[in-house]
Amino acid sequence: MINSSNSNGSLLLSTKEILGIDVGGSGIKGAVVDTQKGKLITERYRIPTPKPATPATMIKTIEAVINHFDWKAAVGCGFPAAVKNEIVKTASNIDNSWIGVNASEQIEKETGCPTHLVNDVDAAGCAEVTFGAGKNRYGTIVMAAFGTGIGTALFHNQHLVPNTELGHIPLHNMPAEDYAANSIRKKQDLSWEEWGGRVNEYLQVIELLLWPDSIIIGGGVSKKFSKFKPYLNLDTDVIPAKNRNHAGIIGAALAASSKHSS
Repeated sequence: MINSSNSNGSLLLSTKEILGIDVGGSGIKGAVVDTQKGKLITERYRIPTPKPATPATMIKTIEAVINHFDWKAAVGCGFPAAVKNEIVKTASNIDNSWIGVNASEQIEKETGCPTHLVNDVDAAGCAEVTFGAGKNRYGTIVMAAFGTGIGTALFHNQHLVPNTELGHIPLHNMPAEDYAANSIRKKQDLSWEEWGGRVNEYLQVIELLLWPDSIIIGGGVSKKFSKFKPYLNLDTDVIPAKNRNHAGIIGAALAASSKHSS
């Protein structure tokens, strides 16, 4: 779905099975995906994200995920950064040495697998609007994924506006993700009510900035949506991601499938 459509604007998807990899601040996960059904067709495989998260250590870990599946074909990789033309542009939760690196080129050099790189939450959002909570929803949709940081994806009438970094908007004189990420909930041992209040503050800012029609909550915490939903007070319809932790993997595979079909 990302960046590729035919002359009628409809989605281009191949029938290929694609290895999707979701690179996060705490773990690097992969699985083979049926891109027509948006389903994992293997078990998910996860390796902790190395510290420090430098290009050399992370590419070695990504290579280990690829080797686990004995994979020799196309790879889609969701990456926790703004990405333009396969080049990493930001590095909020990875090492700063990533900035300016053509990650796809480096991964392909090490593995021989043609690789397409996209922002991780853009990937997860595309999985949700294609197969999940955002399917058949139109207008403006924001996906906010709460994990190590806060990642966002923005869609209007099912079309992606890539590389929004709305987890970095200021809130209480700090980047919003330093106030309301799920990692902060764990680090500060916040109750669901306390953390839900912080999430609500953040989403109210998003609401005032973008006036979305729907907000999809992503990240691993989406499976615990019922625990903090009572503390959200928004005019916008707020729903949890249906694909949960698999959304990033599915979306990364969709991105690679779309690229290779264009």
